[in-house]
Amino acid sequence: MATFLRVLAVALLGFAPSWASAPASVMVVPLRGAIGPASADFVARALARAAEQHAQLIVLQIDTPGGLDLSMRQIIKDILASPVPVAAFVAPSGARAASAGTYILYASHVAAMAPGTNLGAATPVNIGAPEAVPGQPKKPGDVRSKEPGEEPAADKATEPSAMTRKQVHDAAAYIRSLAQLRGRNAAWGERAVREAVSLSADEALKERVIDLTARDVPDLVAKLDGRKVSTASGERVLATANAEFVPIEPDWRTRFLSIITDPSVALLLLMAGVYLLIFEFMSPGLALPGVLGAISLLLGLFALQMLPVNYAGLGLVLLGLTFMVAEVFLPAYGSLGVGGIVAFAVGAVMLIDTDVPGFGIPPALIGGLVIASGLFLFLVLGVAVKARRRPVVTGDDELFGSIGVTLEDVDTEGWARVHGEQWRVVSAVPLKRGQSVRIVARSGLTLSVQPIADDQGA
Repeated sequence: MATFLRVLAVALLGFAPSWASAPASVMVVPLRGAIGPASADFVARALARAAEQHAQLIVLQIDTPGGLDLSMRQIIKDILASPVPVAAFVAPSGARAASAGTYILYASHVAAMAPGTNLGAATPVNIGAPEAVPGQPKKPGDVRSKEPGEEPAADKATEPSAMTRKQVHDAAAYIRSLAQLRGRNAAWGERAVREAVSLSADEALKERVIDLTARDVPDLVAKLDGRKVSTASGERVLATANAEFVPIEPDWRTRFLSIITDPSVALLLLMAGVYLLIFEFMSPGLALPGVLGAISLLLGLFALQMLPVNYAGLGLVLLGLTFMVAEVFLPAYGSLGVGGIVAFAVGAVMLIDTDVPGFGIPPALIGGLVIASGLFLFLVLGVAVKARRRPVVTGDDELFGSIGVTLEDVDTEGWARVHGEQWRVVSAVPLKRGQSVRIVARSGLTLSVQPIADDQGA
């Protein structure tokens, strides 16, 4: 028995080093498509999960055309504050890290690219095409040689505005600070902002924009084994050989946010909410349209507050919807409805304050909503006009002139049947039972009548 215990102890001690040396996991997080609020939320939760599970590395696999500035800066803040090293990897072949993706690559602890990928074109999108920046020499042939004392018109046409210069300088300073933090090529980063230049993977490695190239994620992780990186919690040495890969895919929350934060969907939710509430107010007691309308309206407003919204455009959209609702309940023969449609169309065009691809509202959608709203209001107006043209069927106006029949002999006061109802009637002349009478006045629940024969005789 003692011999068996000694053998077991030796065996356990022999396996102990392999247990102790088991490397921490490597999490692979995809960052695909336009970067927006959903992307920022997904990356933030992935970084928090990696920290909780004590992962040794996060591989942020990037393939993006760019995105919103606020979302990009939020992702960068989370990367800079992460205790777990982040390796930004532009992959697979054919992927790109354009615009916002370039900033994220510069901010990451490790920057890598797969063959056949590219990065750059980091000029703020809402500026438009790259313009001449004061102090930068123009390319030969841009403008003709000027005569002494002549100011060429081309210089004035291409001179950037003060706002454009501020945006360019701010973006250039931001990427320069990231480059200095990570020891990367700050000069090329500024060129990517000011001139919208791009680089392939091999060129980026040569220019010291990235740290290495790799075929795929396993190749990248193998090359990073033993590398020292500085994080918010201090310096770390990666031990990625034989590490377990833990892929993190977007969950339902990320997919839900990506759907509702699409500006087109947000606008549709806003419209659906308003129309469902209108239906509820027109048919009170159904409840379901009101519940769905309130939910849709709140979801639409929630999505819009996460997007770069032009508040003048939002105000016009809400004003237009208010006018259309007022037209339904207070028919103004189209004046409120037409004004509401115009205000809604102009506001929808102005609503999203960015030109970033993937975050605009297609003109076709705006046109479709305007046409649908116009048809809806036309239908409501048609119903209102028809209702006004119908003869009155209730109230005093309908009662005056109606024909009734006496139910008894009437000297001055008695009973008569009018429209199937029994009424107290008074008459200036005696009436016989069953005689036809015409209603000429009403006082409370008593009708004044005249005999038909006297009326005809008159």
